[in-house]
Amino acid sequence: MPQILSARAVLLDMDGTLVDSTAVVERLWLEWAAGHSLDAETVLGVIHGRQGHESMAILLPERDAAINAAENAELLKAETAQTDGVVAVAGSAELLAALDGVPHALVTSADVALATARMGAAGLGVPVVKVTAEDVERSKPHPEGFLRAAELLGVAPADCIVFEDSETGIAAGIAAGMTVIGVGERAEGQGAAAVIPDLTAVTVRALRHGVELDLA
Repeated sequence: MPQILSARAVLLDMDGTLVDSTAVVERLWLEWAAGHSLDAETVLGVIHGRQGHESMAILLPERDAAINAAENAELLKAETAQTDGVVAVAGSAELLAALDGVPHALVTSADVALATARMGAAGLGVPVVKVTAEDVERSKPHPEGFLRAAELLGVAPADCIVFEDSETGIAAGIAAGMTVIGVGERAEGQGAAAVIPDLTAVTVRALRHGVELDLA
């Protein structure tokens, strides 16, 4: 059954939602895990949706935060440089085009350089309004990023729809008091109001004071 949702603004995660960067992310993080003798599956279960230094703090809780920050900076440089295999999620270009003129924002755990590199590699334009790692003190699953985006757009959190793929991202959107649409298999069973296989399932209708989304 199609589902129709309406809102005043749309907030979009990047990795796994607009851009498929899984191959690059997991390759670099598994190299990092091997260097620290960490279990690969444990690492992959933590990293998606979080800023790197917070993932490191979870995986190596006894380690100094300054070391995590330094290693995360190096990891971000590697992720920014390595864009081979980064592609757009099906329907993402069309969704961004349809949202032109509708209040919307990118909300990502990546920093500006990484977000710009990945969106560019996928052939996608970066929304004018964006919240990146530099703009928040706490990454997903904390709702700060989504709440900041709503503030920038001048829209109440309850009037926002979030597109997210990860458990942490979905939790952040829910904690912000927003309606969350899950994207892809990773979103199944994480509490989203609806889950779609990719963004081709979304039809956008601009309204006078917002947007209506038809989910096939």
